[in-house]
Amino acid sequence: MSKFIDRVVLHVRAGKGGHGCSSVHREKFKPLGGPDGGNGGNGGDVVLEVDPNVHTLLDFHFHPHAKAGNGKPGEGGNRSGKQGDGLVLKVPDGTVVLDADGEMLADLVGVGSRFVAAQGGRGGLGNAALVSRARKAPGFALLGEDGQERDLVLELKSVADVGLVGFPSAGKSSLVSVLSAAKPKIADYPFTTLVPNLGVVASGETTFTIADVPGLIPGASEGRGLGLDFLRHLERCAVLAHVVDCATLEPGRDPVSDVDALEAELAAYQPALKDAGLGDLADRPRVVVLNKADVPDADELADLVTPEFEARGWPVFKISAVTREGLRPLTFALADLVRKYREEHPKAEPARQVLRPVVKGDSGFKVLPDPEEPGGFIVIGERPERWVRQTQFDNEEAIGYLADRLARLGIEEELAKLGAEPGASVTIGDYCFDWEPQIAAGVETTLTSRGIDPRLSQNDRIGAAERKHASRVRRGLVEDE
Repeated sequence: MSKFIDRVVLHVRAGKGGHGCSSVHREKFKPLGGPDGGNGGNGGDVVLEVDPNVHTLLDFHFHPHAKAGNGKPGEGGNRSGKQGDGLVLKVPDGTVVLDADGEMLADLVGVGSRFVAAQGGRGGLGNAALVSRARKAPGFALLGEDGQERDLVLELKSVADVGLVGFPSAGKSSLVSVLSAAKPKIADYPFTTLVPNLGVVASGETTFTIADVPGLIPGASEGRGLGLDFLRHLERCAVLAHVVDCATLEPGRDPVSDVDALEAELAAYQPALKDAGLGDLADRPRVVVLNKADVPDADELADLVTPEFEARGWPVFKISAVTREGLRPLTFALADLVRKYREEHPKAEPARQVLRPVVKGDSGFKVLPDPEEPGGFIVIGERPERWVRQTQFDNEEAIGYLADRLARLGIEEELAKLGAEPGASVTIGDYCFDWEPQIAAGVETTLTSRGIDPRLSQNDRIGAAERKHASRVRRGLVEDE
């Protein structure tokens, strides 16, 4: 038996970027032919794309983890690594993407709509791409970056023009079955419908979709019954039709009280699609459908309550889904409301990609005091954090290259302005450094051998091991050598 899944938690992870290659071209009579290390390939992206052949989120329910391919590392001979294979996940039309905090990231409506759920990591540069006037033969390369990893919530909100709301066993499924070619499950017990049913209705030159939402009860907006799970399917509906059971024998129920109870639930529900252009559910056009008029008592009750609904400005239609009485006027009225809505709300043009240039004078980083380390600082910024992740910390030349980049960005100068003392703790991303202002950074340096930076051996500040030894000497624990 197939299952209808309209809400899942998806764990996506993009591919890692490949590391750059540190290589030197060698051939006969050319022992040092120059650097020829290639760049690493970029990691693959994880992309969500609307597919008309997908109607549920069932696949993600059973396979909630999605991972794209990693980029390959670069090789010698200026050979770049292969790009990681991207992963395209097919989702149904009307899927809303939320982050772990419930913030909406994308509203995927329309075939072909795409959203990059996780960005692949950049590949590292090889030493051939790092050649400069100061570094003619770099003995290091940049590391590839990790791909983006996050948890997303996918919610399916049906794309329908008309939404049928009503108590259980009001005849919503029967109405869909006679207005369209859909064949939903119909039975004489409550909550027969457990999933939304969609049907296509043709009326003259207008064709619209109609959604049968599982029965609502008082308290649905707070999670009672099935309402909270399926109220979201009404968010895109332009017209709401109250289907009222005029032949119910339950005590304390009548058409007016049923509609009032459902109106209270619709007003209490807060749609997630704030920018859908439809407003709250309480503001949508209403139609009242008095069903089961083939029963004599129900026919009399429908005539009795019709004036009260008309006084609210709502069109009222007395129908019978069994005998098909009154279906033709109802179909024309719904088509007219849908046509009027489409004229007032034309289809939006596809979103254009917006490129936002960096503001002139923007340093791209911030230096803040470290709240956990007295006298320490934290550097926040996309570029310095990315540069740190790309650095090989087991290679002195790579560390010197990082120091030059940070100095040219202005971090050294900013730390001096804020009163940083030599040896102060500076945290960038996941790494913590001791600030050494006496090391000349950002200037041209004559390098001696590959992988070695002579500036890193010019540090005269007493290290932690020497300070510990001096303390033990002062306390008489060891003899001074």
